[in-house]
Amino acid sequence: MGINSGVLWTLAWRNLWRNYRRTLIMLAAIATGVWAMVFMSALMRGMVDDMVLDAIHQLPGHVQIHERGYRDDPSVVNSMEPPAPALRRALQESSVVAWAGRVVVPAVISSERDSRGVKLAGIDPQAEDGLTAMSDNIIKGRFLTGDRDKGILIGAKLARRLETGLGKRLVVMSQDPDNEIVDRGFRIVGIYKAKLEAAEEATVYVGRGLLQDMLKIDGRLSEIAVLGHDYRDVEELRAQLVAAADPGLEVLSWHELDSYVGTLLKVMDGFVLVWTVVIFLALSFGLVNTLVMAVFERVREIGLMQALGMRPSSIIYQILLESLLLIVLGVALGDVLAVLTIIPLEDGIDISVVGEGMEMFGAGSVLTPALAWGDVLMANTVVILLGLLTSLLPAWRASRYVPVQAITKI
Repeated sequence: MGINSGVLWTLAWRNLWRNYRRTLIMLAAIATGVWAMVFMSALMRGMVDDMVLDAIHQLPGHVQIHERGYRDDPSVVNSMEPPAPALRRALQESSVVAWAGRVVVPAVISSERDSRGVKLAGIDPQAEDGLTAMSDNIIKGRFLTGDRDKGILIGAKLARRLETGLGKRLVVMSQDPDNEIVDRGFRIVGIYKAKLEAAEEATVYVGRGLLQDMLKIDGRLSEIAVLGHDYRDVEELRAQLVAAADPGLEVLSWHELDSYVGTLLKVMDGFVLVWTVVIFLALSFGLVNTLVMAVFERVREIGLMQALGMRPSSIIYQILLESLLLIVLGVALGDVLAVLTIIPLEDGIDISVVGEGMEMFGAGSVLTPALAWGDVLMANTVVILLGLLTSLLPAWRASRYVPVQAITKI
């Protein structure tokens, strides 16, 4: 007996609500599971995105250009000439949001109280601010006014380590290309605050032109940092810069420069899938139990339909439709709950209580959920597909009943 699909949908919907308490309990279970999948994925995605963006701001940029050998020996010897015309044209393309040339060398910084090894960065303030918005991080004093500003910017944590402050003088020592010690005194004109305290102690900033004069390198650069439109898709930008750069230059994307954060981003994508499957495995037992009980309660009814000529395939179709309706309703409810939970947390969750522990992983003390619709789609797809797969067993059992035995079953 061929049955119109509309009739089967109607039967499936009515059968679903014959025992509404059981259906509501299962809906609540599926909705809670989907909410957990989406919400926890958003939390993890937010933490990873925060770590990646912080790493990019510290590098900074999505792509960096260096002299070959600089990463192995980040000294002034491995510096490069300013961008050639071809590379400069590539840096003006629409795919580039901002770029900046820097001089970055190891140095020792000393106050009247203490000394520390630091990374000394010579920057062009205007270009750098377009790249990292560093001026927004100044908590005391001011930002550098030009590439020959005689002041120095240090982090708040470094200021505490050196027992110094705004307006005090510091002595910075490094090496020139002839391996001779060069030094210069700077006055602290600004103190900055970073999301990670470790970054505040690692890097100090001075005017690029002033540092080039101090190191006697006549306009040479250590690196060129380039910011694109999307940190997840930088290969096209990198290829564009490789084609324009001299063969002696090395062009690397941020995940090649920071393999830890790059690997973490890939692991996150795998985590979302594993987390979704694990949650569904817990849900599947309840789903199978619900459908088995629904089939068991209707043995005589199913036997009667078979006796009237209903095909086994139609019975399987009807049971699967019941499962699909139940799963889709639960998924939709779970998605709505997840969105309603995440929206109030757009300003972030203060986790400063465990801030030091989070900093060990490169994360800040404010966790902002990041709802990725790709994660939502994947969670919904996995739940629906695995749910239908799980429903095949009770549906197949229902289709195998012998009509006479099923009708006479008490």
